[in-house]
Amino acid sequence: MFFTLRTSAFNFLSIGYTILILSSTLALRFLEFQPSESHDDPVQVNVLRLKWHLNLDCVEMEERKWEDLEFDCLVNVLGRVGMESLLLHVPFVCRSWHEASRSPSCWKHLVFPQDIHLTWDVTLIDKFEDYYEIHNCSEDAFIKFVVGRSHGNCTVLSLPNDCSEEVLKYIADKCPALISLSLPADHFLSSESLSILPTLIGKWEHLENLWLGSSDYLVNIITEITLACSKFSGLSVSSATIREEEASAIVTNLPNIKSLILRGARMDLENLVIILQGCKNLVHLDVRDCRGFISDDERVLELASNIKTFMCEGSMLDDDEDNHQCFVNEY
Repeated sequence: MFFTLRTSAFNFLSIGYTILILSSTLALRFLEFQPSESHDDPVQVNVLRLKWHLNLDCVEMEERKWEDLEFDCLVNVLGRVGMESLLLHVPFVCRSWHEASRSPSCWKHLVFPQDIHLTWDVTLIDKFEDYYEIHNCSEDAFIKFVVGRSHGNCTVLSLPNDCSEEVLKYIADKCPALISLSLPADHFLSSESLSILPTLIGKWEHLENLWLGSSDYLVNIITEITLACSKFSGLSVSSATIREEEASAIVTNLPNIKSLILRGARMDLENLVIILQGCKNLVHLDVRDCRGFISDDERVLELASNIKTFMCEGSMLDDDEDNHQCFVNEY
């Protein structure tokens, strides 16, 4: 859904050929950097099988005319291989791949690993520092470097944990074309980062989908969305607390929302009813594993009967409410 392909037969053949060469070349380059081992090694055996099946041992690297591939076609394919390959592998295959990997179109969809820098494990930043001989690259500097590669063309962005206020401001300025934005859980964001988010929403006028790690400042965020993002259609909130204020804000500001994910939220039945009665265009509603209502509530099921994808499995009353209900029944 994110890519528009030209439909000429040559272009489709070029894409298929490029994918084949890309996968095989990266696999063989992986083998080149492995220590010499016996052919009993399953990794080496599998790569050798790949090499045999593709008949690559009969084709020398210099005989492959990489320059014959359409640049746009190559960029289209390389834009799908993922951040790590674009940074650490693709640029070192050949000159044309290096040039193509620097195209902003390759960096439109940026999905960062959740943990990009850990003290107890080898992470993407560690590999990046090793490949490019950089020392002490900070998380902020790395995120800015990768986002900067898109030159304002980034449309899909999933940020890692420990995202700073400085990074959020940078993204607001450098990613005006954002369509989908995913933020980490609230305990990975500082209170300062959360508090400035409503003031940044106005810079993403093309925003359609937003994933939030908490419901903090949700009312303010939704208010800004309705003012700036005319095509907004999907909201997901983790660890949410949906009170009457939040439910009313969703209905008032996002009455035409199509997808709403509140899985695991604390939300009373009355507030879910507010959303079901007010958001008539919902196509997807996920309220699984919530606390505050039971999943087989007849009123909920009736109000949600027109929603194409409605999920509420695992939702139940809070323990206090459950105990109160048992007491009432016994009485």
